Amino acid sequence: MMRNISSVTDRQVREKLVAQGPSALSDAELLSILLRDGDAGESAVGLAERLLAHFGGSLARMERCDLPALRMVGGLGIRRAAAVAAALELGRRLRIEEGQQIDSVRTDQDIVAMFQPQLGALPYEEFWAVYLNASNRVIDRMRVSQGGVSATVVDHRLIVKRAVEKLANALVLVHNHPSGNELPSDEDKALTGRVDLAASLFDITLLDHVIVTAGPCYSFRSHGFFDERPNP
Repeated sequence: MMRNISSVTDRQVREKLVAQGPSALSDAELLSILLRDGDAGESAVGLAERLLAHFGGSLARMERCDLPALRMVGGLGIRRAAAVAAALELGRRLRIEEGQQIDSVRTDQDIVAMFQPQLGALPYEEFWAVYLNASNRVIDRMRVSQGGVSATVVDHRLIVKRAVEKLANALVLVHNHPSGNELPSDEDKALTGRVDLAASLFDITLLDHVIVTAGPCYSFRSHGFFDERPNP
């Protein structure tokens, strides 16, 4: 439950920011800095609390709200909604940049950190392959395809061809589910099997296939897919 801070004045919030730094401020206090002012009879802090409450206290849910919808929440208006949207987008771009700086893959969480900020909130599917050397360091990343809301066409031969060209020792598949349901479809499972088999013909290991959403993610390896597959 969010702590009610509406009794705190906007000036006190700004003084706290200057004296203690932004990390000392709550989510509502930080939002109030962006909003700058509230409505008649309400402080920016009070407006920020109402805005957060609309999204259940979740900044992640707020981030998934587009600008036209955001401006209607609590009567924000275009100026204040634009300021909030810009700040959230800057945060998303920072996470994308941090993900792009990950240069090795040890677990599925590395892949999630690498791709969730980029793919998690997309309204359509994108399919990527990450190519690794013998030390699991990233050699290359390739967007294999970009599709619709529920599916995208993926040619497993192109994925493996790129792996051979890059002299990769291993690869990881990753794509998003715009529906928010992280569970793999039958086609996801079939494609994973085809890539696994094709890659093995060139002594290349398919380490994992990770499905990302804005929330939960799914790792084929952690769910035993490669252990359960019959040998060809």
